[in-house]
Amino acid sequence: MRRHERPPSLRRTLLVWLLLPLVALVPLAAGLIYLLALGPALDGLDRALTDTTVALTQIVELRDGRVTLPLGEQTARALRADPVDEIFFAVGDDAGRLLGGQAALLALAPRLAVGQWRFFEASLSGKPVRVVAHAMDCAADPARPCAILAAETLGKRAAAERAALLAALVGAAALALPMVVLAMLAVDRGMRPLRRAATDVEALTPDRLEPLALSQVPREVRTFVRALNDLFARLREAAAVQRAFVADAAHQLRTPLAVLRLETAQALEAPHPPEMHATLQRLHAAAERGARLALQLLTLARTEGASLDAARRVEPVDLSRVAARAADRWLQDSLQAGQDLGFELAPAPVEGDPLLLAELLGNLIHNAIEHAGRGARITVSTGVREGMAELAVTDDGPGIAPDEQPLVWQRFRRGRGAAGTGSGLGLAIVQDIARLHRGAAVLGPGPEGRGLAVRVRFPLIPAVT
Repeated sequence: MRRHERPPSLRRTLLVWLLLPLVALVPLAAGLIYLLALGPALDGLDRALTDTTVALTQIVELRDGRVTLPLGEQTARALRADPVDEIFFAVGDDAGRLLGGQAALLALAPRLAVGQWRFFEASLSGKPVRVVAHAMDCAADPARPCAILAAETLGKRAAAERAALLAALVGAAALALPMVVLAMLAVDRGMRPLRRAATDVEALTPDRLEPLALSQVPREVRTFVRALNDLFARLREAAAVQRAFVADAAHQLRTPLAVLRLETAQALEAPHPPEMHATLQRLHAAAERGARLALQLLTLARTEGASLDAARRVEPVDLSRVAARAADRWLQDSLQAGQDLGFELAPAPVEGDPLLLAELLGNLIHNAIEHAGRGARITVSTGVREGMAELAVTDDGPGIAPDEQPLVWQRFRRGRGAAGTGSGLGLAIVQDIARLHRGAAVLGPGPEGRGLAVRVRFPLIPAVT
C-alpha cells in the first residue's frame, strides 16, 4: 500500500530556499559578532595588565650596581587592588633573584630579550591566570635583563566572554528575526496574485467560465493562466454548441408536435368510433407532453445561454406584476382541472429578466395544477419576507415525501407518486432561473402541513415605479 504523499507546496519551497541560507549565515554572523566584540574587550584587559607592569618598571632602581625595588606597602596594595580579580606581580633582578612580589609567579617567567613582551595563560596557586611578562634592561649586560611579570585571575575575562556571547546572540536574533519575517512577507506578497487567481477559479461555475484577468498575474504564471483561459474558451464553445443543438432540436420539434397536438384535439372533437377514443386520448396526451417538453428544453437552453452572457440585460421587475399577468393564462387550466387558483399579491421588486421570471412562475403553477389533484386549492403569493423578495406557490395536494424533496430538483426526476404528464424538468428550470437571478428555491409543506409550498427568494431592490 502506497503511503500518502504530501502534495508539493510552492510557498513551502520558496520559504525553504529563502530560509536555508539563514541557517548557515546567522551562526556565521553570530560568530563574527562574538569575535569582534570579545577581541577589543580582552585587548583592553591586557592593556590594563600591561599598565601594572609599566608601573613596576618605573619603580625599579639601579643603586651601586645593584637592582632594587623600593616598593612601599601602600603602593603594593594599590597595584593589587581590583574589585573582581586577584592581581599578582613579581620582579626579578638580572640574576633571577626575587626583588618583590610572588616567587611562584617569577618562576613562570619565560626567556625574553630586552624590551620584549609576552602574554600567556598559566596556573598560579591552583588558579588560572592571565600573565604578562616583560624583559627590562637593568644591568650592564643586555643578555641578563630583569623580569617583570603581572597576572590576574580570569573573572573579568569570563564576564567579557559572556557579554560578547550575549551580544552575538542578540545580534543574530536581531538579524534573523527580521529576515525571517521579511522572507515570509515577501513570499506571502508574491503568492497573493496566485491566491487571487485561485479564488477567481474557485468562483467559476460550468455556467460562468469567464477568462481570468492577466493584469494582476505575475509574468511567471501568465502562461499557465493563458492556458486556463484557452481551456475555458473551448469549454464555453462546446457548451454553446450543445445548447444550440438542444435549442434547435426543441425548436424543430415544436412545429410537428403542435400540428400533432392540434390534429389529435380535432380528432377527439370530431365524430369517431368509440373504440378509438382511448387511443386518441393517449395520442393527444403524448402530443401535449411532447410540446411541453420541447418548450421546457427551449427554456433550459435560453436560461443557460443567459447565465453565460456576461453582458445580458436585466431590469427592475415587480414579481406581483409578473404573477398578475400570469393569472389569465392559468385560470382556465385550473378550472378545467377542478381546482381553485388564487392570488395574494404584494409588491416584491427584484432585478432580472421578465420573460425568464414569468417562465419560472409558469413552471410552478403548471406543476401545482398537474400534481395537486382535483379539488385542490392553489395560491400564488408575492411579497417581502425577511428582507428578501419572495414568490411562492402553495397547494394542499398530496405533496412530495421529505426524502424525495432533495431529488426532485434534478432534471428529468419526478416523485414516486407524481401524477400528470410532466417530464421532470419543471423544478430544475425553476432552480436554474432562480440561481441566474442570485436567488434560491426551497420546498416545504403547504398550508396546515398539507401539500407543497415552493418558495423562491431573490435579492430585494427599491420599489419599481
